[in-house]
Amino acid sequence: MQENLAIIGTIALVHLLGAMSPGPDFVMSVRNSLTYSRRTGIFTAVGFGLGVAVHVTYCIAGIAVIIARSILVFSVIKYLGAAYLFYIGIRSIFIRSSGIDVAPERKKEDISPMAAVRIGFLTNILNPKATLFFLGLFTIVISPSTPRFILVIAGVIMVINTALWFSFVAVFLNQRLVRSFIGRFQNYFNRVFGGLLILLSIRIALSRS
Repeated sequence: MQENLAIIGTIALVHLLGAMSPGPDFVMSVRNSLTYSRRTGIFTAVGFGLGVAVHVTYCIAGIAVIIARSILVFSVIKYLGAAYLFYIGIRSIFIRSSGIDVAPERKKEDISPMAAVRIGFLTNILNPKATLFFLGLFTIVISPSTPRFILVIAGVIMVINTALWFSFVAVFLNQRLVRSFIGRFQNYFNRVFGGLLILLSIRIALSRS
């Protein structure tokens, strides 16, 4: 029992640290939270969580090994992910903002919850580094004798970790004082995060593993 709890705790901690590290998910979370709203940032976080659920599912099923070892499959995922991040980055650079309205009673143009979830899901699922991360995590921490229900519990925790962490990011960035400061430089932030997404897309496209 203690061994199973240790496995769950280790997986949850390592994954949370991975989620908190800078990467496509983090950049996209900040971008959507600042460009649109707290709600959009939270639904983007839900999309990240759904992407993690897919990663966990195929890792448990053993398909991750096939993806990691197949040059063709891995390359397709890599270039699709790079192209998607590049597309979002270009849009961020050229989007024009009229500033952030911090008054709660006023509403500004936003995207639908489904669109936010889709952006989060595609950003996460098309990141080839995520495939290698989860494969490595499951391979190093988990043994063939680990009960399947332990893997499921660990997977659910990782999905919740992801959604909660990036929801926290969205809530923090939409505090009145934070948005008031950022609102004065919104167009610059759009270009900065657009540039970061483009750089990430190029890095992913040029990576060899």
